[in-house]
Amino acid sequence: MLSKEIQLEVNKGAMLPLMEEFYTIQGEGFHTGTAAYFIRIGGCDVGCHWCDVKESWNAELHPPTSVDLIVKNASSQADTVVITGGEPLTWDMSLLTQELKNKNLRVHIETSGAYPLTGIWDWICLSPKKNKLPTQTVYDNAHELKVIIYNKHDFIFAEEQAELVNDNAILFLQPEWSKKEEMTPLIVDYVMNNPKWRVSLQTHKYLNIP
Repeated sequence: MLSKEIQLEVNKGAMLPLMEEFYTIQGEGFHTGTAAYFIRIGGCDVGCHWCDVKESWNAELHPPTSVDLIVKNASSQADTVVITGGEPLTWDMSLLTQELKNKNLRVHIETSGAYPLTGIWDWICLSPKKNKLPTQTVYDNAHELKVIIYNKHDFIFAEEQAELVNDNAILFLQPEWSKKEEMTPLIVDYVMNNPKWRVSLQTHKYLNIP
């Protein structure tokens, strides 16, 4: 149980449940292959059964960490920072992103969009989930729509989401890792027949990097 003082700091986004932070190569989507510092924030109630970081779901397992310390660590490593989770929009991202921008960093987010958009973002990667659909603020501001393909029905879901996202969002289909052998050929065929979409792969897993 957090003290009242710490809980107040968490509520206003001055402290966040930090799971991990690391410098690596962006593995997915539009910015694949570029260096980035990842900040993984704990806490998620979206509950994807194929999530590969289920340990991020329970925010209470991850210590509230001051935004000042998070920003200090990030700014010493990289020009681009990716905020991920968990679901980072569970929390108010305003203070964290403002401080990162004050350090002249590019600030990206990877989100399910399940909560209203907070923060200042150079790039918003929306990866929607069926069991808790995105809010309108995220649909309206997403730079990239990345739909995970676990089964054939997910192509229908992808098209439904493409209708809801803003017209400037770049569209990606990405095989769920455990189904990559089965789904990747289907995605390739689908993109060739529907060229508004692009293929995204989890290249960091092929490269065996975080």
